[in-house]
Amino acid sequence: MLGVAPVTPLLAQSAPVAAPVVSAPLTTLDAHRVVPVPTSVVAVTGAPFVFSASTAIVADGPADVMQTGEFLARMLRKSTALRLPVRRAGRAMAAPGNVLLLRVDTSALANVATAPGTRNEGYTLDITADTIRLVARTSAGLFWGVATLRQLLPWGIEAEHSALRLAPTVSVPSGRITDVPRFAWRGSMLDVARHFFTVDEVMQHIDLMALYKLNRLHLHLADDQGWRIVIASWPKLTQVGGSTEVGGASGGFYTKADYTDIVRYAAARHIVVVPEIDMPGHTNAAIAAYPRLGCSRPTPSIFGEGTQPAGVYTGIRVGWSALCPDKAITWRFVNDVVREIAAMTPGAYVHIGGDEVEVLSHKQYARFVERAQAIVAKYGKTMVGWEEVGKATLRPGSIAQLWRSDTALLAVKQGNQLIMSPGPRTYLDMKYTPTTEVGLRWAGYIELQTAYDWDPATYSPGLTESSILGVEAPLWSETIKNLNAAQYLLMPRLPALAEVGWSATAQRSWEGFRTRIAAHAPRWRLLGINYYPSPQVAWER
Repeated sequence: MLGVAPVTPLLAQSAPVAAPVVSAPLTTLDAHRVVPVPTSVVAVTGAPFVFSASTAIVADGPADVMQTGEFLARMLRKSTALRLPVRRAGRAMAAPGNVLLLRVDTSALANVATAPGTRNEGYTLDITADTIRLVARTSAGLFWGVATLRQLLPWGIEAEHSALRLAPTVSVPSGRITDVPRFAWRGSMLDVARHFFTVDEVMQHIDLMALYKLNRLHLHLADDQGWRIVIASWPKLTQVGGSTEVGGASGGFYTKADYTDIVRYAAARHIVVVPEIDMPGHTNAAIAAYPRLGCSRPTPSIFGEGTQPAGVYTGIRVGWSALCPDKAITWRFVNDVVREIAAMTPGAYVHIGGDEVEVLSHKQYARFVERAQAIVAKYGKTMVGWEEVGKATLRPGSIAQLWRSDTALLAVKQGNQLIMSPGPRTYLDMKYTPTTEVGLRWAGYIELQTAYDWDPATYSPGLTESSILGVEAPLWSETIKNLNAAQYLLMPRLPALAEVGWSATAQRSWEGFRTRIAAHAPRWRLLGINYYPSPQVAWER
């Protein structure tokens, strides 16, 4: 989906679109600019692998290995004009020296020390003059290896045609890369509730995630300002709740077919969609559609004295709305919504939100979370919730998402794991500096080094490596009206946080990252990705 449409600068300081005409090949593997930084890179002095008219891609493994091969071939064909046939192993192959082999081998990486589950996303990449051999335990690992190979190739491979975008020879230097992620959960959250993003825009975001080995797309589908997914048993949720957004524009929503398209597109890139329906708070869009879901008693309101206002809401304040926990209709609603969301979602998770609930008592809140958690489990999913859910009794395996850290340890003390999304490091809706035109600042200003230079395992007292499932970067959309603005806040901080989630502490350094990420700017410009040219980096032109 990432094309070469021209970038419309968000700010006067946006990076220029112009780029050099010729993209030169890498000369030695140890000069790579791969993000996230791999676990091990060993360069050798042998001749490079050179793509030629006889090069073929050979897939050895499940059917989706062929899909990964075609993904790579389509990218290279458009910019090189090479034929690059994709064949299954065992069929007629190209002559030695012309093969790019993608192989699933369940015994691969057996001797590499990793956290539980992460070895399955690792890979080895061996490059000689004869062959590029990419081996992984699973198809997901192969896909992440292709993401690395993509970054080893000249940025001109991203071009839609071959007109002088690449040097005369497209090659990869010899050597070996061994790579395994640190954390199993490496996520990006997109808030489509406060401002709506189209299916095509979400797919463009998925492509950006895939380039940097992020594997969880957390979609914030419902909030006070909008309800973005069709629930057949409650049709007014989108008819009323989906009719607006922050600022009063017309909003929008996804049909079930739309959502299925997003899920399939993500799955083809080994990204799991995690749908979030925030509850019991952040629920005014649902209550506007079905007023009986709210409590009839007076509720503290941001609108002055009186009861909570009826109707849609287009502001950005939080904490004042809640589903009424004592009504039967509320639990029929929660059951129906979770049932339909779970049926549409092949991934293992349903996120129930659970944050910033100011109008229920502690007892009401805890009981709500426990009952919602049981409903999620009934439909075969694992509950995820913002860190406040630790105030309730959590089931084994339920996941809490740290964002402010004052209640996160409540979940850890129950034996549950955390997704690390601390506001001062990962909230990508925060401004870079006081002069940034879009974004908020309540969690502080987050320049690139601030987003990069931290360790999830030492961020908060009481945490250990084993208590952390992974890292996720939320992008809330109160101030973000379009994809151009979203990308400006995401880039280059999203790749920084991808490296925090993928790469071991021993492999990471700010100086190394700022050097490597500088080389990605020409690729972004060619892909039409808007970004903030942080003065902390000497960006390549």
